[in-house]
Amino acid sequence: MALMFPRLARNFVKNGYFPTDEPTLERALAALAPGDAPMCILDPCAGEGVAIAEAAHALGREQVKAFAVEFDAERARHARGLVDHGLHADLMDTLISRQSFGLLWLNPPYGDLAKNADGNIGYQGQGRARLEKLFYQRALPLLQYGGVLVFILPSYVLDAEMVGWLSRHFAELRVYQAVDKQFRQVVIFGRRVRQRDQASDAVKAVRGLLLQIGQGDAEAEELPPEWPFLPYTVPASPAEPEHFYRVTMEPEQFAYEVGRLQGLWPMVDAHLGAAQQSLRPPARALSIWHLALALAAGAISGVVRSKAGRTLVVKGDTHKEKTLQTEFTERDDGTVAETRILTDKFVPVIRAWDMTPGSATRGVVLTIR
Repeated sequence: MALMFPRLARNFVKNGYFPTDEPTLERALAALAPGDAPMCILDPCAGEGVAIAEAAHALGREQVKAFAVEFDAERARHARGLVDHGLHADLMDTLISRQSFGLLWLNPPYGDLAKNADGNIGYQGQGRARLEKLFYQRALPLLQYGGVLVFILPSYVLDAEMVGWLSRHFAELRVYQAVDKQFRQVVIFGRRVRQRDQASDAVKAVRGLLLQIGQGDAEAEELPPEWPFLPYTVPASPAEPEHFYRVTMEPEQFAYEVGRLQGLWPMVDAHLGAAQQSLRPPARALSIWHLALALAAGAISGVVRSKAGRTLVVKGDTHKEKTLQTEFTERDDGTVAETRILTDKFVPVIRAWDMTPGSATRGVVLTIR
C-alpha cells in the first residue's frame, strides 16, 4: 500500500513533535480492517493530519469520518484540509463526546510534565508524570468499547503504571518496534474492553513483555511489512460525536467562527421578529383597573399626556417583596416559641420621567407606588 498524502515535515523533533515515519505508518495501517458500517476515527495529536487521513483512506474514505485535534496553528491548518473535522486546540481544552470513535490513533507529545503542572491539567497517576500518560488518560474515554487503539510512544515510557493501564483497558495487545529507530518508538495495538479485575495468563505474558521492553531488558520485534495475524477490525460508530469543539477561542478562531456562522443575523427574524411586530389593539376600551394592571406589568409604556397638558414618559414594572410576620405562642412548659412567617407580596412600581415644559419637576424621575 502506498501512502497518498505528502507531509510538510519529516521525522524530527520540533516543540515535542514526533511525526510517525512513513514506513511505520504504512505497516501499521496494514493491521487495520474496516467494519461494515460508517466509522468515526480520531487522532487527538494529529500534527499535519497525514496519519489519520491515511487511516481514513485505508479503511474506505466513503464510509469514514476523520476527526483531528492539533495544537500548532500551522499544522492544524494543514490537517483541516485532510480530515472531515479538525480543531486547532490543545486536547485538554476540548469538549468531545465520550465513546464516539472506533479507532484512536494516538501519537502524543513526548516528555516529562512540569512538576507544578500535573494538578492543574488533570493528570492522575502515581508513577513518573509524562505527557504520554496525560494524553492517554484524556483520550481513552473517547474510544468506544470494542474500538481499536494504535498507540505510538517511546519504549522507555512503558513503566509499571503505563503497562497496568494498558493491560486493564485493552485485549489483544501487541507491541512492535517502529521502523525508524531514531526515537526508540514502539507501536502498540489493542482493542478496548471493560476493565478487568483478574488477568489471564495471556494478559500476564503481554504485561511482562511490555515491562521488559520498558526497562530495556528486551526488544520488541520490528513492525512486520506484511501483517501476520487477523487484522483489527474497526467497529462501526453508532453516530457522529454530538460534541467536538474547543472550549476557549483565540481571536483568530473567534473571527473565523463568526465569519463561518455569520453571527445571528441570518436568524434575526426568528429571534427578534416577534418583538418587532406591532401589538394589536384591545377588542374594547380598557377599564381603569385594567389600565393600572397593564401599566404595572410593563405592558404599557411610553409618552403620556394628560388633559391638563402634563407630559410624562412612563414605564411600569412589578417586583416581589417579602413581608415578615412574627407570632409568639406559649408552650405547655411555660417557654415561649417564636414563629417567623415570610409572605411574598407583589409590588407594582411605575416610574415617570416628567417632561412637562415649565414644570418644577421637569427632568426628574418620579416613582409611583
